[in-house]
Amino acid sequence: MNHSIGKLLPVDGYSVQLNGVIPRDFGMSLSHLYQPIIGIEAITLYQTLLSEHDLSSKPETHSHHTLMNYLAIPLDHIYNARRKLEAIGLIQTFSTEKEGRTCFIYQLQPPFSPEQFFYDDMLSLLLNHELGADKYSRLRDRFLKEKHSLEECENITASFDEIFHGYQKSGPAFTARTPEKEANIIKLQTTPGPYLEDDRIDFTWIHQSLKEKMYPAEKILTVRHKRIMMQLASLYDLSSQDLEKAIGWALNEENQLVVEELKEACHDLSPKKGKVTSLKTIEKKDRVVEDPIEDGNVTKEDQFIAMLERKSPRELLEDLSSGNEASAQDLKLIRDVMTEQGLSPGVMNVLVHYVLLKTDMKLSKAYLEKIASHWARKNVTTVRQAMTMAKAEHQKYQQWGKNNKGRVKKQSKEIIPDWFKERENDTEQRKEKQGSQKIDKEEIAARIKRITNNGN
Repeated sequence: MNHSIGKLLPVDGYSVQLNGVIPRDFGMSLSHLYQPIIGIEAITLYQTLLSEHDLSSKPETHSHHTLMNYLAIPLDHIYNARRKLEAIGLIQTFSTEKEGRTCFIYQLQPPFSPEQFFYDDMLSLLLNHELGADKYSRLRDRFLKEKHSLEECENITASFDEIFHGYQKSGPAFTARTPEKEANIIKLQTTPGPYLEDDRIDFTWIHQSLKEKMYPAEKILTVRHKRIMMQLASLYDLSSQDLEKAIGWALNEENQLVVEELKEACHDLSPKKGKVTSLKTIEKKDRVVEDPIEDGNVTKEDQFIAMLERKSPRELLEDLSSGNEASAQDLKLIRDVMTEQGLSPGVMNVLVHYVLLKTDMKLSKAYLEKIASHWARKNVTTVRQAMTMAKAEHQKYQQWGKNNKGRVKKQSKEIIPDWFKERENDTEQRKEKQGSQKIDKEEIAARIKRITNNGN
């Protein structure tokens, strides 16, 4: 009896989407590892759906009759092949009603790489059963390259805390490792991403503390949640006590952990008030910056650029607000823009300075992101390039500002920091004195030309 009759019809529609990224050696995985288990029709169906996804710029709906013509196989074979792909983890199927007919969404899952495949106990056992021990061993040896034994080696990989927070592995932020903690570290470090030291967080203590408060510790401290907690603790420089408090704040009424609320809680508990350390900022601090004032040939322009290179965006904000502490909201906005667009702290300083002067000393998110995106596309990497770009594209940026929904009110008086006034006054001394502090358009054009010619 054919169990597929009535469950799938030729007129039923389907569309394809991909969940994740296909690995480089997926073809070898499909033909040599998956195909012996689920058969050639299932593999052909997967590859056909994948090629349809790659050829389409946007989701398209086709009928299964079209798929039958592509594959030259009956509909019941397509149904059975799809079910095998679902069972092995290569497809997830969702159904919906669209325009009076049933439509299926086939969400393709990336196949394992050969190495991942053989490390999966279930898949490797299935392949062993289908091929036999000898063929399986030869295939496994072919795909799994011989590696150096690490049993007697010492792992000296730098951790996130060492680089971003300056902690040593034997420092006060870390506790002695036990066999249980060592096993936990190995388990948590199997996923890619920043290398984290588990020493700073005592999950055994947190587990006990949650138990005492009658919380479901096992459901809260899953492997995924522990990984997130380690990342947040390292990112915001938190202790075990801080993290335990954040977990309490992030539980809903059913005592389930809400990850987004955990992130917000860790941000609020940060000793640095949510400030995330930037590796680029650290490199700036570690680098010895020569003071241009000692050189008698430097101009105010050079001093201004050197100052922007030395200061962090936080310090610049505080300077522009007469020493008042920068708000966490502004710092978060700057951090997000720097991270998303890959801007250096110096370039970000120019952008912050420019936007503040043009938006009545308020950081407009849309305006900031639009200019930052433009600079990223133009590969602006230095302070001088950023200044030149801001001047050259001034008219365009001014138009962008006018098009913002939150239209910027015209400033009655431009607020500028002292060091910018000095730079402006120096320019005026080299030109004819003017009655106001506004720089003449011809002077701006001349300065742009000099910077472009001399500073490239």
